[in-house]
Order: sequence, then C-alpha cells, then structure tokens
Amino acid sequence: MIKKSISLIIFLLLALPLLAAAQTTKGSKTVSISAETPSPTRFIVRGKTLIDLTQPEKPVFFRGMGYSPFLPGETPVLLMPPGNDDRYPTHLGLIKDMGSNYIHVFPRFMPSNFFTALDATDFVYSQDVWVWAYEEDFLAPAFQKKTLQDIKDVIDHTYKVGRPDRLVLFSIGDELQAKCVISTDARHPEVTAYKGKHLSVTNRTPTEVALAKLVDEAMDYELTRYGRRHLYCHTSWTHIGPIANRPDLEVSQESLLVPDMGDLVCMNIYTYANGVRTSPPGSVTGTTYQGYLEQLAAEMQKPILVTQVGLSTSPIAPKPWVPGFGGHKVEDVPKTLQSVWQDVRTAKGRENFCGLVFFELQDEWWKTAKDLEGTRRHDPDDPEQWFGLYEVGKDHTLIPKGTIPATVKRLFSEP
Repeated sequence: MIKKSISLIIFLLLALPLLAAAQTTKGSKTVSISAETPSPTRFIVRGKTLIDLTQPEKPVFFRGMGYSPFLPGETPVLLMPPGNDDRYPTHLGLIKDMGSNYIHVFPRFMPSNFFTALDATDFVYSQDVWVWAYEEDFLAPAFQKKTLQDIKDVIDHTYKVGRPDRLVLFSIGDELQAKCVISTDARHPEVTAYKGKHLSVTNRTPTEVALAKLVDEAMDYELTRYGRRHLYCHTSWTHIGPIANRPDLEVSQESLLVPDMGDLVCMNIYTYANGVRTSPPGSVTGTTYQGYLEQLAAEMQKPILVTQVGLSTSPIAPKPWVPGFGGHKVEDVPKTLQSVWQDVRTAKGRENFCGLVFFELQDEWWKTAKDLEGTRRHDPDDPEQWFGLYEVGKDHTLIPKGTIPATVKRLFSEP
C-alpha cells in the first residue's frame, strides 16, 4: 500500500507540469489574418502600432471626436437617417476648431452633404456598423445572415456615397450586452474555433467566434466586390473583458470577451466603468484609469484605439448603483478630460495606443426615445442623452458646455 502511494505521488509530481502546460495551451486565445489577405491601402498595422502610409515615418495617434448628428425630431430608432442639410459644415468646423483630426461616425448611412463637408477638411473617419447587442444567440444562423446583410449595406454605402479613401476602419458591433454573451456561450459550448477565408481564431468563446465570422465575411465581401479592404475591429467595453482579474466584471472568466478579431483592438473605456474603477493605480498618474490602460497595453498584441470616453451632464443621476453615470456638473467635466488625456499620454505602453476619441460632439436627444415625440424632449434623468461637449439649442445650433470644448482644444494641441 505504501509503495502504491509513493508511486502515485511520483506520478502526480511528474504529470502535474504536463497537465498545467496542456491547460495553458488550451486556454491561450489565438487570432490570425491570412498572409494572402491584402493589406489596406492607407492605414495599416505594424506590430502594435498604426501607420498612415502617407506619413509612414511616425505612428498614428488620432485626436478623435465621436459624431452622431441627429437633431431633435430625428432618430435612427425609427430608421431615419440624419438630415441631409447644411448642418455639416458648421459641425465639422466645431470639430476642426478643437484640433481633432479624426471623426468616429455612428450612423450607418451618413448623408451626402456630410461627405461634401468632409471634402473641405483634412479629417479621416471611421464607420461604426451597429449590430443588435441584445440578441440571445449571436451564433444563430438567422441573426448572422441578417447582420451580415446589414454590414454589406454599410460597405456599399461607403463606396457609393462615402469616401473610402478617407476611411480608416469598419467597426463591427459595439458593446455587446453581458447577458447575451452569457446566453450565447451557454448555447454553444462546443464552438471554440473558426477558420474563415481571411480570419482564424482558436480557443475562443462562442461569442468571440460569432464576431470573428462577421468580421471575416465583411472583409471578404469588401475585397470581393470592391477589390480592396480597410481595417476591421469590434468595439467592446470593459464590463465584459478583456482584462480578467476584476471583481466587478459582468461575465464569468470563461465568457471574457477579447476584442482582437480584426486588425486592432477598439475599446470604450469610461472612468467610472466596471473593470476600470477596480483597477490598480497607474504608474505615473496613480489613477485607476491609467492602471487599466497599462494592463490593457501589456496584454493586447495589437494597436489599441480608445473609441469612447466622456461624462454625462444629465441633471439627474438616476442609478445610484452606477456611480458616475450621469449627474456631472459642466464645470467639473474639464478636469476629468484633462486627467484622461494625461493618463493615456503618460501610461506605460502608451506607444501602443493609436488614438483617443471623446464621446461626443453634441447631446443625443433621441437616445432611449421610443417614438418621435420622445426625440423632441431632453430628459433630465437619462444620462445617455447628455454626453455631448455641446448642447443643442432651440434653433438646433450647438452651444458649448462651459469650457469643455476649449479644454479639448487645449489637450489636442499638446504632443
């Protein structure tokens, strides 16, 4: 009996390192783009940096502005495009005056007047492709088919109406809901890999595979129909990953979403968000925001674009269990924007960040409105409607919120 016990102990001592190695290999997520897939023609990735081939001597760092030009009485919820009128030269003029060089566009079908106004500037832009984030099963064939068609429609619009030579990237989906990530993963535990024509992933969650499929097929559609491609990403948020060791994540470790299924990593990173406020202090500024950025830079193997950061100035903060989501005084916002800028520009690994986008130019009255009448009302208890650097006046002019735009202008003028 003693000999058997000793033999078992020896076996375990020899086997444990092998078992640990096998588990590490199994848990290592991979992503690759085929060597035969053509690179984009202007903005490309080299290692963990983004390069503009028109100025290849220095890495790109975008000073960005989120832009959703819907005015009161307009809403994408009712499938309305923003008006095709004369607002765009004025709006883009405000963005230019703040020193921005990049616009992150949210409506899927921007009208022709926007692009005419864009022609009079030096801006480049990226196109968000909205994906229904509340789907119970992101791998469901019907969902994949409809979503892919929606993506194709946006790509077609870019080539027919937009400016593909000024476009940086397509972002496929934005902020998937935690409960839907969990339900998708529970329905398809056997799905752990995908090998497409251009994009391949292994050791992934079912939700990650669902996104990889959409990105791969979008990339293939653009190449097949138009003979070129742009950069691709999925935009995620800190509540569901990719940083693992946070107590306030909304998904289990098994369902963490790492949004690297494309050319670069795009993340909405808010100062008060889950995963951020529980981060360790940064190495320079000591903030949890910088602490999150530094771990993200260390763990990601691709360039990182911070696609959204900002504060809502709603008069009422309706969710006391979500501190920071709404209720900010206009005069207090500049201090936070200044802090975020310093966090990014001084962070360890800062060379891996290719841009920072403030969310956003103007307040969005249409957010959460279920009918047209709701889009004409600026609800004081709805933080989603108050993230703008500018408020919308009665005659639809944009009015600066205190010194917020001036603060952004000063920050964007810094190195």
